[in-house]
Amino acid sequence: MKFNLSLSKISPPGLFARSLLIIVLPIMIMQVVVTYLFFDIHWSRVSRSLSEFTASDISYITNQYIANPSEANFEHLKSDASKHFRLSVALRPGEKLPQSVRKAKIAAYDRTLNRALSQQLSYDYWFDTTRYPDYVDIRVQVPEGVLRYLAYRDRVFASSGGLFITWLLGATLILATISVLFIRNQIKPMERLAEAAEEFGKGKTVNLRPHGSREVRNATRAFLEMRNRIQRHIEQRTHILAGVSHDLRTPITRLKLELAMMPQDENIKAAQSDLKQMEEMLEEYLDFAKGEWANTNEYIDIYKLAAGAYHDARRINNNITIETDGNEAIVTGKATSIKRCFDNLISNALQYGNNVKLGVRSEGNFVFFMVEDDGPGLKPEEYDKALNPFSRLDEARNQNKKGVGLGLAIVRDVARSHGGELQLAPSDMGGLKAIIRLPKS
Repeated sequence: MKFNLSLSKISPPGLFARSLLIIVLPIMIMQVVVTYLFFDIHWSRVSRSLSEFTASDISYITNQYIANPSEANFEHLKSDASKHFRLSVALRPGEKLPQSVRKAKIAAYDRTLNRALSQQLSYDYWFDTTRYPDYVDIRVQVPEGVLRYLAYRDRVFASSGGLFITWLLGATLILATISVLFIRNQIKPMERLAEAAEEFGKGKTVNLRPHGSREVRNATRAFLEMRNRIQRHIEQRTHILAGVSHDLRTPITRLKLELAMMPQDENIKAAQSDLKQMEEMLEEYLDFAKGEWANTNEYIDIYKLAAGAYHDARRINNNITIETDGNEAIVTGKATSIKRCFDNLISNALQYGNNVKLGVRSEGNFVFFMVEDDGPGLKPEEYDKALNPFSRLDEARNQNKKGVGLGLAIVRDVARSHGGELQLAPSDMGGLKAIIRLPKS
């Protein structure tokens, strides 16, 4: 368990990155192992032998020259070195060995040649494996000066090393490219499925067809079937509630007419009040049952929508203010539903408080609409309960108030259907603050 936990922490979070890692990592490990074995078994041994042969030839020529440093003997050695050893030899009288050191990019080159020269030569030497692309410059200090040898690179080192590395890197690049294209093609249907699920959760139209691997196609078909069942359920619920509402309105209207025609007294007025409350409860039930599926999506300017809700509320109560940051915030959704949420929160705040403040601000990828009042408020532990359908808290904030406890539930349902959320918090004014968070388009 501890191993799995630690492995999950270092693994990439995305499925694409994880799939790529599963395929590419073994390839890379295999390439590293093959490269190590190649250099250790083949290249290292062959290069060691070649360097030893070259160092032996240089030692032989140097010893022969020191034994007889005449010009004739040097010319003879020079001719033999070029003809039999593939070495170019030049005498630089009076010179000293260079002090600078130029290291090869592959340290094994210098290490192999240095080991061979130190074993074969008893004189000071210097070499450079980087200056010439086809030659290795080797110099030996002799009494008369410096003997400079230019040896073909393939005579000193195995020439297959660079070619092998090139082919290895090329094969790795080709395999990695194929893996990326293949994995990307497999991940796309899953990304489309996730996007469709998110869009469906926001109440938007989803155009999706099964595509990709068998498992992804099965998951897509299951999602589409689930979507159809949910839509049928919502439509049936809406139709049933609409039918019930329509059927109940007729007897309610008859009762209202009959009561209006009766002599007015306290009992008749009480009955009329009950009928009015019943009608309001019926409309609230119907609003909750309809949800967000009756309207169409559009681009909405939250600042303009909030300003409209503010001016509507000012007609009822002047003790309401609004603060905005002036930024543009466009969301995609159902303007009628979001406007109803704003009106609902404002009406709720005016119902419980004397002063109400609205606020709109844009932060990052979200826009926030806030309503706060100076009413009695709620305890923090009651926030979740207040958002549940049919919840009526028996506290000061709900005494002798109309409704059946669906107002905040409807607001949260609408916010969630748009990819947002409703949160409650204590207000700086002493009452309750309701915050709607909606994602920008």
